[in-house]
Amino acid sequence: MSDVTQPPEKKEIPRILLSAGSSSSGKTTITIGLLAALTEAGYKVQPYKVGLDYIDPSYYSEITGRRARNIDGFLMDEDGVRDVFIHGAEVDEDADIAIIEGVRGLYEGFDSFTDTGSTAQIAKILKCSVILIVNARSITRSAAALVNGFKDFDKDVNIVGVILNNIGGPRHTKKATEAIEHYTGIPVIGVIHRNNSMKISMRHLGLVPAIEERRRADNYDERIEFIKNKIKDGIQIDRLLEMAHAAPALERPSKTVFTPREIEGKRPVIGVALDEAFNFYYHDNLELLGMAGADIKYFSPIHDSKLPDVDGLYLGGGYPELYAAELEDNVSMREAILDVSRSGMPIYAECGGLMYLTEKLSTGVKGKGAHHMAEMPESTHDMVGALPGHTLMGHKRVVSYNIGELAMNSVIGKSGNSFRGHEFHHSEVTEIPKDAKFAIKLSRGTGIIDGWDGLTVNNTIGCYAHLVASSYREFAGSFVDFVMQNK
Repeated sequence: MSDVTQPPEKKEIPRILLSAGSSSSGKTTITIGLLAALTEAGYKVQPYKVGLDYIDPSYYSEITGRRARNIDGFLMDEDGVRDVFIHGAEVDEDADIAIIEGVRGLYEGFDSFTDTGSTAQIAKILKCSVILIVNARSITRSAAALVNGFKDFDKDVNIVGVILNNIGGPRHTKKATEAIEHYTGIPVIGVIHRNNSMKISMRHLGLVPAIEERRRADNYDERIEFIKNKIKDGIQIDRLLEMAHAAPALERPSKTVFTPREIEGKRPVIGVALDEAFNFYYHDNLELLGMAGADIKYFSPIHDSKLPDVDGLYLGGGYPELYAAELEDNVSMREAILDVSRSGMPIYAECGGLMYLTEKLSTGVKGKGAHHMAEMPESTHDMVGALPGHTLMGHKRVVSYNIGELAMNSVIGKSGNSFRGHEFHHSEVTEIPKDAKFAIKLSRGTGIIDGWDGLTVNNTIGCYAHLVASSYREFAGSFVDFVMQNK
């Protein structure tokens, strides 16, 4: 899609970034509770997630009624970060406040000596007021040393407040609060007491996407309500709002990718798989496909007996291994997808979608270890067969940014296009024939085999790489154009 120049103007967006010293400090729990409390109070809250996680944003979108956005400083340049941020705050009515959840520790990033890919990088690009969440279990005065360390490590990161998590009784609260405020000058605006019920509620929510959890859990709303009330009781939300409003106006980027384009003729229809097995999509990808000229029609490979009337397919990531039996049982859907693939319909599949398009999917294979924190039963299931190979679930965990170049023209772009993306999977595709074609050569990342990704048959391509359309800006326009050319 072509970028459109905009006049240089500034945008007032009250915003808070929630970060922490490390993972497992309570960021997600506190973010969920805060989003729920502010939404209940009548605020239009726009949620964001630093990094490329799919699961947390699914809850944030459902709680606020606004699509959560991912922002990442490795994939996006500074203008790209501001473009996604400002667009998210403006679309569907201006947001009253933006809440951004960081990733891992505040300063964790791509390498040891720069802040690329870190929460701190995003805090500086977006000039955020930063709240530092401290896991205060078993520490009091040491919490002040920790906060001072984070405060002094990078003076350009504006830490304006502290939330203490896992606090014991009143004495613990008093000592930790006094120490932090005395030695750092940063106010403690929240105290969250240790509560096993809170941990249990969050553990269940954090394991699976919201679409799956709501369907399978009878007490989903009760768990959200429980977390919300604990956060309302523990955080001085009025002070947090004041800090959010203190963030300076942001300069609008000179160009934006979020600009609709006109196409000649009837708009093509792209079918998007969406159900418990397939729900890992960045909203930017779907929105930008629409802006590039496509209509989106959702369908379920688990529940629907046939494909809708579409011109192309997009099969996103997810957990097909958990629903392998149901996917296998839906023979009519598998046969329908195989038929359109053989006929040349453009199909793009990411990770879970790739697994579904191979010939077979096996879980619990001896020697391959555990997956999703529990042993899965040993079983093999027939999949679509549009792509060659046998997918095995295993204990090999691949989590990485990747950098790639298209080695051939495909639904996602022309040969020579380069991109930055990421991959996150526990599976591997085996039994790939020697003459298999691959559309992507990775210079960073694992891919399917020997640094190659994008297994291709006809106009069907399956990748372990996940692409973000607001970063790889050729994605949406290339997808729609390819579909139109092959209608």
